[in-house]
Amino acid sequence: MDAYRLPHSMKPARVAVVGAGPAGLMAAETIRAAGHAVDLYEAKGSGGRKFLIAGKGGLNLTHSEPLDAFVSRYRERADAVGDWLREFGPDALRDWARSLGVETFVGSSGRVFPADLKAAPLLRGWIRRLREQGVRFHVHHRWQGWDDAGRLHFDTPEGDLRVDADATVLALGGGSWPQLGSDGTWPSLLQAHGVEVAPLRPSNCGFDIGWSEHFAQRHAGAPLKPVVAHWQDEHGQPHTLQGECVLTATGIEGSLIYALSAPLREQIERDGHARLELDLAPGRTQQRLHADLQRPANGRSFSERLRRQAGLGGARAALLRECTDQAQREDPATLAQLIKRLPLRLRQPRPLAEAISSAGGVRLEAMDATLMLHALPGIFCAGEMLDWEAPTGGYLLTACFASGHRAGHGVLHWLQSR
Repeated sequence: MDAYRLPHSMKPARVAVVGAGPAGLMAAETIRAAGHAVDLYEAKGSGGRKFLIAGKGGLNLTHSEPLDAFVSRYRERADAVGDWLREFGPDALRDWARSLGVETFVGSSGRVFPADLKAAPLLRGWIRRLREQGVRFHVHHRWQGWDDAGRLHFDTPEGDLRVDADATVLALGGGSWPQLGSDGTWPSLLQAHGVEVAPLRPSNCGFDIGWSEHFAQRHAGAPLKPVVAHWQDEHGQPHTLQGECVLTATGIEGSLIYALSAPLREQIERDGHARLELDLAPGRTQQRLHADLQRPANGRSFSERLRRQAGLGGARAALLRECTDQAQREDPATLAQLIKRLPLRLRQPRPLAEAISSAGGVRLEAMDATLMLHALPGIFCAGEMLDWEAPTGGYLLTACFASGHRAGHGVLHWLQSR
């Protein structure tokens, strides 16, 4: 951690941190390391619940790609988030994990994981260290805004609690996975004080298409891998990306779809739907498929013909049948074209509660560079509650840590300036 220490002439302040996810914990550690008293308030019975769930299949802590490429993942917020990451980025995050006795390694995809792939040991060690450093944890404390005297108001098992703080860091999360604590109920509390908040929207999410009942019952949960996605951005420029996805009862999801969720969601918001085209046979050219499909069917069914002549079976063959008509299936040239560019009409993203993360939140324009709110001096915000988004792959977590680090230092500078 940084070597910032409380000046001898300055009395320790009392700082409240609301939310015990990675951003809040990092802010608390940064502030406490400087010698201030830190009280950390969490609505649930323990901190880091979403962090733990995210690590169930192997905690993807960050990514090893060059920093400029890393920063570009944050799209229109790349400049602002890039500033945070240049202070506390992927390498600093790995060093921080090492300080807790957790070594990391780079996987074949460039993603960075703890050596044991687990989130729980890292989180337990971190909270234990924070407690030893003097951070005071208060669980089952749900923030309700401020009272008329400007004190923080919490709902607790013992009743209402009012807290005076010299500075506050809000790290309340977004609106995804509300059962874990980030329920997205806080925007109105800030908007009532003139803070601009962009609506919370699903990010890294699946999309509804509207399958037939027969298709949904038989093929929900079936993977499609690998496939190549084709789509156009808001300027009409074509893009492609190869990856894996999964058919669901209502549409489609999976890592490939999550990576495209922001432009697809924005297209739906703009046009009422999004068009996504899938190449179901990345290993074959359209010309080869055309030639293969011209061979006599010899009485074989459509599915058998696809399996034998185009190498497509199971869910891929069923998806082609679902999305084409009889005339298209009987014409080899048309069928070959559709195998390479099967159009899917996405109706809407899945609900925010099901999404991996949120878009929207406190507008960065509502804060200064230290993440202090213009409308509420001494109040800082960090983590997923801010108006930025990123794909999965370690990018979400890294920016949450980095924003907590930035807000923590913002508090230190604010207190010193007073």
